Amino acid sequence: MSSSSPPTTPDGRYIVVRGRLWRCTNPELAESERESRVQQLMRARRAVGQAKRANDEKAERAARDEVDDAKRALGERGPVWWQDGAPDYTQYKVENTPYADWYAGLATT
Repeated sequence: MSSSSPPTTPDGRYIVVRGRLWRCTNPELAESERESRVQQLMRARRAVGQAKRANDEKAERAARDEVDDAKRALGERGPVWWQDGAPDYTQYKVENTPYADWYAGLATT
């Protein structure tokens, strides 16, 4: 992990950004599918910014829907991609999850 990349939980399900958990991309996605969806996501995020600058609410809504579609296809939103029945802790403060001890230990290493 470089100093600029966020920590990833030991099970690879989440990254931690500003003390909150965010679901990682499904590692089972084919690389070509992942690349295509990341490109879709980046285009949609740019479109959100353009629509906001133009004060075009309809275009912004469409772009945000496209962001959501891409994130769902990547496994970062919607049903979880793991199969063991573990709950989804997306957006939880890491200190309020089973990852709290792991995260606290990062500060001491």
